[in-house]
Amino acid sequence: MVRDRLHRPDPPPMDRPRSAFRPDLHQALEHARQLYVATERKDGTLSSVSPVWFMYDGDAVYFTTAPTSHKAKRAAAGRTLHVRIGRKDGPHFQGPMSLVRDPAVADRMRPLYRRRYWLAWLGLITPSAARIAAGKSVIVRVAPAAS
Repeated sequence: MVRDRLHRPDPPPMDRPRSAFRPDLHQALEHARQLYVATERKDGTLSSVSPVWFMYDGDAVYFTTAPTSHKAKRAAAGRTLHVRIGRKDGPHFQGPMSLVRDPAVADRMRPLYRRRYWLAWLGLITPSAARIAAGKSVIVRVAPAAS
């Protein structure tokens, strides 16, 4: 019986939901340490580019910002975020931003930040559920726009 099991091929993997990201973007997001983002203003021009730390969950990227920042205000308006992955000339995508005010998302972000960023590992600059709950930080979520 054990012998038969050893010689049987592995069953096919369960179908996993497809990522919202193209395979090349998915791969880049899995390995990148930061994103370079620019928000779209009302007149369609782009803001200056800012590096941000992020969490990627396969469906979207998330990062924190101050609720008074231009990123937060433009996210609240559903504006587009232009994202370069890993470097200013890295692979890119754009998509509508939304604000997340769920402290549980910050709790998901914290251990990922600690693994990826040494300052976060030291306990500095990590997403905080308490700051989200108090309205001192917000989380921006973005996924690629449908093609």
